[in-house]
Amino acid sequence: MTSQKHTVIIGGGIIGGFAAWYLAQTGRKVTLIEQGQFGKAASHGNCGYVSPSHVIPLARPGQLSKAVKGMLSRETALRIEPRKLLSLAPWLLKFAMRCNAKDMMEAGQACHPLLQSSATLYREVFEQQNMQVEWKTDGLLFVFRDQHEFDEYTAVDAWLKQHFNMGAEPLVGTALTELEPALKPGMAGAWLYRCDAHLRPSKLMSEVRRIITQAGVTVVEQTAMKGFAGTGNRASAVMTNGDAIAADEFLVATGAWTPLLNEALGCKLPIQPGKGYSITMARPKICPKYPMILEECHVAITPFDTGYRVGSTMEFSGYDSTLNKHRLNYLRSGAAQYLHEPTAEPVEEEWCGWRPMTADGIPFIDRSPRFSNVWLAAGHSMLGISMGTGTGKLIAEMMNGDKPHLDITPYRVNR
Repeated sequence: MTSQKHTVIIGGGIIGGFAAWYLAQTGRKVTLIEQGQFGKAASHGNCGYVSPSHVIPLARPGQLSKAVKGMLSRETALRIEPRKLLSLAPWLLKFAMRCNAKDMMEAGQACHPLLQSSATLYREVFEQQNMQVEWKTDGLLFVFRDQHEFDEYTAVDAWLKQHFNMGAEPLVGTALTELEPALKPGMAGAWLYRCDAHLRPSKLMSEVRRIITQAGVTVVEQTAMKGFAGTGNRASAVMTNGDAIAADEFLVATGAWTPLLNEALGCKLPIQPGKGYSITMARPKICPKYPMILEECHVAITPFDTGYRVGSTMEFSGYDSTLNKHRLNYLRSGAAQYLHEPTAEPVEEEWCGWRPMTADGIPFIDRSPRFSNVWLAAGHSMLGISMGTGTGKLIAEMMNGDKPHLDITPYRVNR
């Protein structure tokens, strides 16, 4: 019976956290191990968007030229460290082959149901568990300074509306400045996706820990996975930097660290750490009412009830944990082009973290090829928060042998 099964989840981010929640709801005994602190990696310092509108992957037409520019200049949102080019080459080749309209559509069709499911499930769990996460459902603004870029986006919005029913509301002139007075005058316009929402990630992870602990999940921190012990096609225990932990089933939800576990999983997953940055600070006096993406520089802005965050960038530099001040300055200078008060004091935190970037923009949610009782949920790229609840519910259904609420075909390991 399900209630007799002990499950160990490896990874204490948003995916592991909600997998623990949904598995615990079915009566399983769940232990979650995390190599650092629960909720303190990529799930901590991101901009907190829950964005069903984000169906377009990083691999899209025109992205290759941006990648080349990202090797030649520091003044780009997408940055590829030239000295890492050789090690990145296999992933970049797969990525390059996906930068076309057909594969972009395939990725969108794969991610759309997971994004929709997650948005619905967030609302349910927040209400049922009284989770206090600074949840706002005002939408998300895509802001443009350049008229040509704003006009060009009309085709993108039409594509989103046609294929995914994700049309936005265009705003120009006084309609935009009245809606969002924090923007400087002279913006070409913006598109408002009212389907999107946002929250404060640190509060989300604190609340996830609260509800899973109340549900009986044991959280063990400072415990890193080293591999699996087992015979044949079944694992019997996860080997850690401390004691081995025996269980009936295992779930690997290790985000950007997953490629380092390829041998243990029996597969070679095309995931690369995509480094993002953020600066968290006090709310400016003229604070944006809406979260927004400043399109030309791809800087994201999030107003919280209790603070304010400027974030984004995509840096492929391997597992380099250096806090690059130049990238932080890029965020500040980008925001200054659009906002009356782009930053404020005091600064609470300057942060960087690794997103688990798949070459095709689609996560892996599947059984491990090596062990029949080891499962995998990783590779959510920039959408870990946006896909957290849907992934947690889906992998719990798969592990329990229940009918999945979504088609699992797009997320298979051997695609």
